[in-house]
Amino acid sequence: MRKFIVILLAFLGAGFVYLSFGEIESILQTLRRGNLWFILLALLMESGWILVAGATILALYRILGLDETLYRLSLLFTAGNFISTVMPSAGMGAVAVFISEANRREQPTGKVTIASMLYIFLDYIAFLCVLALGLIVLFRRNHLDAAELTASGIMFSIAALLGFLFYLGSKSEARLGNALARIARLLNRIAHPFIHRDYLNEEKMRDYARELATDLQTLPQNYRKFVKPMLFALLNKTMLMGVMTAIFLAFQVPFSAGTIIGGFAISYLFLVISPTPAGIGIVEGIMPLALSSLNVPWSQAIIITLAYRGVTFWFPLGVGAWALRMLHMTPTQQESPA
Repeated sequence: MRKFIVILLAFLGAGFVYLSFGEIESILQTLRRGNLWFILLALLMESGWILVAGATILALYRILGLDETLYRLSLLFTAGNFISTVMPSAGMGAVAVFISEANRREQPTGKVTIASMLYIFLDYIAFLCVLALGLIVLFRRNHLDAAELTASGIMFSIAALLGFLFYLGSKSEARLGNALARIARLLNRIAHPFIHRDYLNEEKMRDYARELATDLQTLPQNYRKFVKPMLFALLNKTMLMGVMTAIFLAFQVPFSAGTIIGGFAISYLFLVISPTPAGIGIVEGIMPLALSSLNVPWSQAIIITLAYRGVTFWFPLGVGAWALRMLHMTPTQQESPA
């Protein structure tokens, strides 16, 4: 069964690359025009971003008493990114990778789920800090409009809902179960006209809450330990802004700190709230507009966007395909020959 899933994902990945071949060709042509050393610096920083993401998850694993390595968690992170892109699942594909690996290695799936969701929550919090700075930049340059404010409101609401669920779970199993059941009921009402059945089972959501509640209730006792993963999450966003800076330098495009912060904040904002996986088609349209509003000439904004997406989207996607293969080639302790 595992081999079939790997083959299916490889087929989907190949199909995705084939359908996007025109964009890949444009990105490669663009990257050839840049300064090689700064392009390599951008790729190095993107590789560092993957390792920092793995280190963030590792810190959360240790808070929950789980034992894992930075190497494996970095592989899981990039594999999850790959699956979320080629097989859209409302952003839950990455979490499913961690849960699947936990089952394979006989780790407690409840703790792994909490660690995965905590990573998403801290990632959102770190980005909201950057987003606040980005909105200030846009406001000072008189380019803040309703689209950015609406998208920021959606982003804040998602983070607040996730934080509220963590709070409920840390206080009461019943409250978390009721909240998840209400969310399931709402999603079922939305989905029913399209699929003519319940998308989520409310009772299973309550069972899920019971599975998570015990571990969630230990989190307030360990709140000081969250400083380290929070700093990693902030470093994660700093490294992505470093990638953008290296791209500007590679193509000799003048910039300021405000240009980097504002351009990154808006492009990443629409990446997160985009209905398409990894913001495909959305970020490519929004990012040049954001950069041009920050006084980057339109033609150069297009070049920066193509190069930035090549480094931050296509490079991790390729690494993710390799990581998925590596994970399924590595036997667990139980699968190892005696």
